[in-house]
Amino acid sequence: MLILGGAGGIGRCLVEMARDRGWQVAIADLETSLERHPVPEGVTACGFALADPKGLDNALESAGAGLDAFVNLAGYAAPSAPLAAIDDQGWDEVISGNLGTAFRAARAVAPRLREGGAIVNTGSGLGSHARPGYGAYAVAKAGIAALTRQLATEMSPHIRVNCVAPAAVDTAFLRGGTGHGDETAPPRLDFEAYAAGNPMRRLAVPKDVAGPILFLTSPDSAYITGQTLHVNGGAYMT
Repeated sequence: MLILGGAGGIGRCLVEMARDRGWQVAIADLETSLERHPVPEGVTACGFALADPKGLDNALESAGAGLDAFVNLAGYAAPSAPLAAIDDQGWDEVISGNLGTAFRAARAVAPRLREGGAIVNTGSGLGSHARPGYGAYAVAKAGIAALTRQLATEMSPHIRVNCVAPAAVDTAFLRGGTGHGDETAPPRLDFEAYAAGNPMRRLAVPKDVAGPILFLTSPDSAYITGQTLHVNGGAYMT
């Protein structure tokens, strides 16, 4: 299993759970993220720099061929702002950092997956349910759901492609992102207010998302492809 963004909060949990279930795991992530969160013994890691146009391709290439699963946890969120207040650069950064990265990663990893392998992308509930201030991010995540369906159609029956769409998860992502700034800073979300409006009455933790990802990479989901699995404690119901 290769995990893009494996040094993040969900990624580190997924690495641990996957290894407990017998997976051989490799991760690719930003150099700064890997410096802050060194990988466990036995896990292969490759860093890349966003400033390097070939950095992502090179990182994925280093994983070699014969992969059974690829999980894309990479994501980028800018400070909340109305769409009308976002300039071209801000829009491009969010779209490229999410949807563009998902496309390039899938393209690079596809030839390295074994017959019967699986890809799991990461979307967001915001890709289906609009909320003020998250426009560019929501559009990018909606695009990842569409990308997932397109890839599933084109790669079937040899490769399955699905998407998990979490709501808010208690990780550094809510504090600026893994490897960016102070990961212990106050979150950009009122946890208590969020939990009060959620049927499960709590925020998600990394294990809540890592478990469904492992399901979508396992033989237990052999007849599931092109789907977006919402992991939100009932916050959004479809």
